[in-house]
Amino acid sequence: MHSIYLEEGARTSREPQRRLNPNMMEIVKKEILKWLAADIIYPISDSKWVSPTQVVPKKSGITVIKNENGDEIQTRLTTGWRVCIDYRKLNSVTRKDHFPLPFTDQILEKLAGKNFFCFLDGYSGYNQIYINPLDQEKTTFTCPFGTFAFKRMPFGLCNAPATFQRCMLSIFSDMIGKCMEIFMDDFSIFGESFDECLNHLQHVLEKCIEKKLVLSWEKSHFMVKEGVVLGHIVSKRGLEVDRAKIDIISKMKPPNSVKQIRSFLGHAGYYRKFIQDFSKFLNLSPCYYLKMCLLILMRNVLSLFRNKKITY
Repeated sequence: MHSIYLEEGARTSREPQRRLNPNMMEIVKKEILKWLAADIIYPISDSKWVSPTQVVPKKSGITVIKNENGDEIQTRLTTGWRVCIDYRKLNSVTRKDHFPLPFTDQILEKLAGKNFFCFLDGYSGYNQIYINPLDQEKTTFTCPFGTFAFKRMPFGLCNAPATFQRCMLSIFSDMIGKCMEIFMDDFSIFGESFDECLNHLQHVLEKCIEKKLVLSWEKSHFMVKEGVVLGHIVSKRGLEVDRAKIDIISKMKPPNSVKQIRSFLGHAGYYRKFIQDFSKFLNLSPCYYLKMCLLILMRNVLSLFRNKKITY
């Protein structure tokens, strides 16, 4: 059960709903009706906390496409839209849960070199965990069809990943590291032989049935020899970079702000172990980083002078 503990003296926040175009409004309506039918949300008339809704693209399934160079790459295409709640005001005054998430490099090293894999994905994983009844009011959100609160844990809460990871570790504690690895709602089952992997899959599915965990068949792959895990391709050959991610990095525009520099460094640094002399190649010394930030700041100030938005 997920609880929301607030900092002492936290001020409540009631935000107005955001304007949605007719297409997005129809998507929100369908999602609200689906949540009501599944008993995930309930109508609420008055709450000290109200957050707005937001609609973002949703990617599902893996499709093989060809890039500009004719190489076949695995990628996730946008297949729909996801209704999210903007809980930034609530998250800013929520006491943080420091339960650790697993290290991605350790997960990848454990999967690399195995012969067979099964990749399972939780179906609306967060929604399978209930919220403490005393804290459900804090999850209230507004949309054109009214105000509602969640009975089960939604996406967007700052401590939701920690709660979900803690739940998964408690359920599969005797299997993690031996026959499977878990990162949030992505389950990776492995085996040296077909029969061994199939036996491990049976044990995992039995545990899911016992704990009433629901999986998404669209995003699950059974008894395969390779797959994409956390932006890497794992197989008997070991670890390889997902070429879809390479295309994204290669097409990024040159950074012209501090935020864009950080974004680029985050994207490129994720694969630094595959790039020899990565730090020398990008010349990522603290002085270089500071110099870039100062140059961007100076350029922005000069542009304001030219546009006469500020005076001497």
